[in-house]
Amino acid sequence: MTLVREVVRQKIKDLRVAGQGVTELDLWLAAGMVKTLDLTYIGLEVYGISKALRREVESGRVEKVVEWSNGGINWRFKAAAMGVPFLPVRTMLGTDTLKYSAAKVVQCPFTGQKLALIPALILDVGLIHVHRADRYGNCQIEGITGFSLEMSRACKRLIVSAEEIVPTDEIRRHPDRTAIPYYLVDAVVHAPFGSHPGEMAYVYCRDEPEIKAWVDASQTEEGSRAYLKEWIHDLPDHEAYLAKVGSARLEQMVEGREMRQ
Repeated sequence: MTLVREVVRQKIKDLRVAGQGVTELDLWLAAGMVKTLDLTYIGLEVYGISKALRREVESGRVEKVVEWSNGGINWRFKAAAMGVPFLPVRTMLGTDTLKYSAAKVVQCPFTGQKLALIPALILDVGLIHVHRADRYGNCQIEGITGFSLEMSRACKRLIVSAEEIVPTDEIRRHPDRTAIPYYLVDAVVHAPFGSHPGEMAYVYCRDEPEIKAWVDASQTEEGSRAYLKEWIHDLPDHEAYLAKVGSARLEQMVEGREMRQ
């Protein structure tokens, strides 16, 4: 979220976005920054469908939306990471996504069965938040990694934000946990609570009141603009954002995680 807010702050336009979206992609849509989407899911989970997405698509400002399954887009990143133009898979067969995506259905030359050819997806820039990294970009992730491993290997540039910047010796103590090695990373940003208002596995829980505040604000364009102004444009950086949230509220998120455990 720290990196996402900075992109909004810089007012970058005409983005083609790939991946999965919840609050982070909602902010980009509300800011009118997205031109096309290759995605697996976007929504506000228990709060329902994204109003920002609906407005941007119905207005035509988002020109194209292509749906992939979670497995499908992950295989696209995997193909790019492997340096091959596509991978043959069974995922997405039997769905109507094939009518609108770049995937192709072919007959396997060995078995005669149908296969979907999923094209590689090379990203210009990847944004990933991790639990810890050293100054060189060796990154460790606790728990579910999502698309991180494949996506980090499928982009031309990779910017990583991290809850902690630790000495390299600390990384070396547990080399098996280094999911993203330094040579893939172009920049490392120290961003404690960098997922806020979302959660970070084993560190802090979701800030439900703040997520609900965005859901309420995003019901209208005016509300969305006011939220973006207050929480992004009027704040110069991540430190100012954390100061606005307040240490007491951040501590509650950590305590909430501890109580759940």
